[in-house]
Amino acid sequence: MASRGRAKIVVRFLTMHQRVVDELGRRVAAGAWAPGDALPVEDALAAEIGVSRGVVREAVKALVAKGMLHVRPRTGTRVLPREHWNHLDRDVLRWQQAGDAAALLRDTGELRRIVEPEAARLAAERAGSEEVRGLYEALAAMEAAAADPGRGGYVEADIAFHRALLDASGNRLLGSLGRAVDIALEHSFLVSTQTPGAVEASLPGHRAVVRAVEARDPAAAAAAVLAIIEAADQEIARSPGLPGDAG
Repeated sequence: MASRGRAKIVVRFLTMHQRVVDELGRRVAAGAWAPGDALPVEDALAAEIGVSRGVVREAVKALVAKGMLHVRPRTGTRVLPREHWNHLDRDVLRWQQAGDAAALLRDTGELRRIVEPEAARLAAERAGSEEVRGLYEALAAMEAAAADPGRGGYVEADIAFHRALLDASGNRLLGSLGRAVDIALEHSFLVSTQTPGAVEASLPGHRAVVRAVEARDPAAAAAAVLAIIEAADQEIARSPGLPGDAG
């Protein structure tokens, strides 16, 4: 499902606050401190990272808001178990991608199996001409990118297609979910299309989804999406870009 070759490079310019949030978040996600462990005191962290205590304090507040840390008087700042984390937060997803990529691929595949077939079913029942046009436009972008020798832009077009499908369901929560998990989808798509021929093989399935939605055939739309997800899982399992064991 997503792109082989050149991927779009996004340059992120971080403020000092964002840099410290990113540093601490990556450490927590990588297991530098186990659940229940206390972080070093503010003075020590500030000196190690090279920032003021106030910057560290604000970064800790940001991670508290993401469910990763808990601050309590006298006991200090402690790492919360992963079940407390906001796993739909874009930063948390990004940190987990760096620290436990195989688990994120597995979780993404499972989430897609649960959500996307029903979203396709709803889209076939509810989508109007504007939503169908959006799916066709995303499909056309995928086809154009697939025809490019470097596959430039295929991942972005593939993500846009699946986001458009969730939007076409008419369920606002599903639409928001699609935007929340863009990073997880990008990670999955980049791995799933590393095998030769994967990009070309994915296009007929996406065409089948659009045609089923346009024909108002919920069962066919759900089956077409499930076939895409299952094919992606197979590509991930044999991809040369797989980071370790994703099984």
